[in-house]
Amino acid sequence: MDPLTGIDWTTSPVGGDAVWMRVEDQSAVAAARRRATGLAEQLGFTGERLGRVQLAVTEAATNLVKHAVRGEMLVRVSRRGGDAAIEFVCFDRGPGIADVPGARLDGYSTSGTLGVGLGAIERIADASGLYSASEAGTVLFARFHQPDGAATVTDPPFAGLTRPIEGEEECGDAYAARLHEGTVYAMVCDGLGHGPLAARAAQEAVRVMREAVLPAAPADLLRQVHDRLGSTRGGAVAVAAVQPSAGTVRFAGLGNVAGWVLGGDRRRGMISVPGIAGAGRRPLREHVYDLPPGGAVVMHSDGLTDKWDGASLPALDRDPLLVSAELMRGAGVRHDDRCVLTVTTSGRR
Repeated sequence: MDPLTGIDWTTSPVGGDAVWMRVEDQSAVAAARRRATGLAEQLGFTGERLGRVQLAVTEAATNLVKHAVRGEMLVRVSRRGGDAAIEFVCFDRGPGIADVPGARLDGYSTSGTLGVGLGAIERIADASGLYSASEAGTVLFARFHQPDGAATVTDPPFAGLTRPIEGEEECGDAYAARLHEGTVYAMVCDGLGHGPLAARAAQEAVRVMREAVLPAAPADLLRQVHDRLGSTRGGAVAVAAVQPSAGTVRFAGLGNVAGWVLGGDRRRGMISVPGIAGAGRRPLREHVYDLPPGGAVVMHSDGLTDKWDGASLPALDRDPLLVSAELMRGAGVRHDDRCVLTVTTSGRR
């Protein structure tokens, strides 16, 4: 029996399910539309619903070309249980949008063009979000659920992003999250090195989380990952159990995967022990932290610097993908594989 039956879960995309693109000239707009069309058709998008995906990607990419500095776009298949969605995420490092509410209205333009793009995306997507920081840049995402389940899908309280180091197609970092009886079990693995061998280690950690019998203590889950990674090059791994009803986060980490508890404008780091999952034997320690009402938990690999400010993130009642996207944009500056996973605890707007 599939241990994930009836359980909300997600993992980082693999293979050709995710494509990163620079979007800096008009030719990139057509390339983004082709990529999105191909992925959407694989999920059964046709006709008017496929047209919505194509329109949204075209509008978003066109905005990057016209207004952004160092514009980039991720187009991916996001899988959760038996459901799937097409998502795109846009990043830039431009001047930011001075009037975000106004920019979401049709007719708004700063370039003399017909400003319909952002408003159109918000209307036709199943979920979307926009966040902009003055003189820093903007992130935008949109999500289109697979046609058969679009009317009934409820998005889970977690979302992550991965990005391979430049020059590699496979990312050596990975994440997994499962919701079981009100507790979110979240894992991030940073496979040693880069490329296929690092990706193999990270995906083995994902498989452990997918197969694990829940409920379970984070230290026990980490121990299972540690044992399974012995046949790989290993990696840094952290596992958290986020329980909003109890107001607690239980955390166990081995190596340099960072874990943070966010609440209001503050953040608190969680403790990992030195070491490499899959190599040697180390005592694995589990720590318990208070989880503020409406707070969130963020975990990320060392492809993201830890010099980020929780007060500069989107509000924690926004979609967790928006929070992960802003962290990837603002803190994902190191020349390395990158991974970030966000778990939110409040109702979203």
